[in-house]
Amino acid sequence: MSTHEWAPQACTLPTAEQPLRVAEFDDLFAGGLRGLDRVAPITLQLRLDAEVEATARDLTARESSCCSFFSFDYTATADGELLLDVTVPESQIDVLDGLAARAATALIHDDR
Repeated sequence: MSTHEWAPQACTLPTAEQPLRVAEFDDLFAGGLRGLDRVAPITLQLRLDAEVEATARDLTARESSCCSFFSFDYTATADGELLLDVTVPESQIDVLDGLAARAATALIHDDR
């Protein structure tokens, strides 16, 4: 996914920093993503290892500060996973599609 798909005009993160943010999400997905489900057109649910919670919370807090249209909600599960629901308004579905594509790519390349 290109930076353009990732960062809509509503994003206030400086353009030079946008590829670095994308790389941070890639690292999170590579290190802790266990699965994903598109539970609604505007909501993507990521299943993460609980041990990446601090990293995920830090990253999503910073993402919310530059792309305020994102909503990130966390739920711990009994089996040691962390559910992260990522929700966007309908006008930003293409951004969520891009995030889902990056996450899916990480799962395909996961050789654990």
